[in-house]
Amino acid sequence: MIPHQGRSYAALGHDVMAAGLAWMAAFWLRFNLDIPVFFVEHMLKNMLWIIPLQLVTFLGFGLYRGIWRYASVPDLKRIVLAAGCAVACMFLIIRLVDIPHIPRSVFLVYPIILVMVMGGSRLLYRAWKEHASASRSLAARHILVLGAGDAAADLIKHLSRSRQWRVMGLLDDNAARLGRQINGVTVLGELDNLEVVSRRLNVEEAVIAMPEATHQQRRRALEICSRAGLRAMTIPSLTDIVSGKVTVTQIRKIELDDLLGRPPVSLDTSGLTEWLALRTVMVTGAGGSIGSELCRQLARFHPDLIVLYELNEFALYCLEQEFRNTFPDIPIAAVIGDVKDSNRLEAVIERYRPTTLFHAAAYKHVPLMEDINAGEAIRNNVLGTLRTARAAISGGVQKFVLVSTDKAVNPTNVMGASKRLAELVCSSLQKGQTHFVTVRFGNVLGSTGSVIPKFRQQILAGGPVTVTHPEITRYFMSIPEAAQLVLQAGLMGKGGEVFVLDMGDAIKIVDLARDLIRLSGFSEKEIKIEFSGLRPGEKLYEELLADGETTLPTPHPKLRIALSTDVPQDWLENLETWLTQLPADGEGIRLRLAEQLSEYASSGS
Repeated sequence: MIPHQGRSYAALGHDVMAAGLAWMAAFWLRFNLDIPVFFVEHMLKNMLWIIPLQLVTFLGFGLYRGIWRYASVPDLKRIVLAAGCAVACMFLIIRLVDIPHIPRSVFLVYPIILVMVMGGSRLLYRAWKEHASASRSLAARHILVLGAGDAAADLIKHLSRSRQWRVMGLLDDNAARLGRQINGVTVLGELDNLEVVSRRLNVEEAVIAMPEATHQQRRRALEICSRAGLRAMTIPSLTDIVSGKVTVTQIRKIELDDLLGRPPVSLDTSGLTEWLALRTVMVTGAGGSIGSELCRQLARFHPDLIVLYELNEFALYCLEQEFRNTFPDIPIAAVIGDVKDSNRLEAVIERYRPTTLFHAAAYKHVPLMEDINAGEAIRNNVLGTLRTARAAISGGVQKFVLVSTDKAVNPTNVMGASKRLAELVCSSLQKGQTHFVTVRFGNVLGSTGSVIPKFRQQILAGGPVTVTHPEITRYFMSIPEAAQLVLQAGLMGKGGEVFVLDMGDAIKIVDLARDLIRLSGFSEKEIKIEFSGLRPGEKLYEELLADGETTLPTPHPKLRIALSTDVPQDWLENLETWLTQLPADGEGIRLRLAEQLSEYASSGS
């Protein structure tokens, strides 16, 4: 016999006996504990049809779909309905068949006793199981929960059945909750009392159960855990819980995104669906961090085809396999190609006829592109953009979206200057049927070449963590947020705009390093931070607007439009001549860049 079927039959047998006992107890109480022999005979004879009737109502109301260990109010409601329905049927049968010698008071007392017996036995079984679980949890990991709201209540209820965790207490800054209990767990004090409470209870871990908290509140909670020497964990954010991606009970390690805490992006879903659904969309640099996330975000809007254009074979293979597994219903074309290869671009665009092209292909590592690779940065980022744009125009692409960077603003390095030239290329081509839109933003967490993976590797190696300067700051957002805003800007752009994303407040890189050290379970005594000095071409502070640029608001709170000077008519022709005469060395390229781009100021000059 299948185990769960065996348990269902046992529960059914229990309820049949409960119905029989309740029926006899109702008679027993009706006759003041002394049933006349005459009524005993009728009581037993009527049980032969009353118990099967009651059994039918038990099955009809689904009493055996639940598990006794998790019996709760809904189960009690079903028992009450089953008992009440059976009594109503009994009255009807008695009136139709005229069955005598059943006192009316029995029909009032019987369902009450039946509900008490069935509900009470389930409650006792659950209490026994939870006590046994609590006894087993003595060897579980003891934790404290920070926060005493609805999320904490759900978490405690879930963990009460876990063998892995045991909640020892709650801490909350709401003084009105001090000493109160949630699901049997007491609020022991405020968050600042964590160190004292954890020592008293011998707790080494804490869970931050505040999904609605701001990033400042989460950062404070993490710092309190760090001071107390506890390993901090968290539950998902309110946004992820509401979206249905996760549940409140999914405990996980705190990530850097939790501390940055940027609010979720509001997308014009209907507008994006109208723009992208059942259309062909092409993404260059599809295997990169931004390009691949753009492809994932595009998949949400069910395009007819996504053309994945990428030079790196392995990156393209990984993305193709991901789409086969994660988005099997989204058609893709995985195309190997170089953005500097006009023939390949024109052939691909001619074959697939994309209506929108997102140009994310770029070399973007500042120090690496500064000297020996400077020429490749210019060719890939400028010439590649020019050739991709012209192929888009000749292929009838309706909208071309350039992914740019804040390093293009008043650039001091070759990479930034190359991206600024790419922006100007798109501006100069805004004349025909293809609409060019540029989206400019800062650093994204975890992207290829980002400082975050480097810090993680240094921490794993035991340190030190190297930061270039104690005052260096950068703007950060998550990769999904950046990709979503690129889509939104692409939808809103009519042609010729440079959209600037709201990057929030600039963050000190040294603060990111400290956060990552704490999140990795170490202190700054264990993992040192060293300052190595600014790298070639590196700014102390990044900017989102160039000198002389102003912005206009848009209907989207995170997008503004930069107003810049017009590009002279002969500028593009001069640029093409300049691209054919690039010097071989980095120093020569930097000198020529200063002539070509007035806003460029080499950090080495």
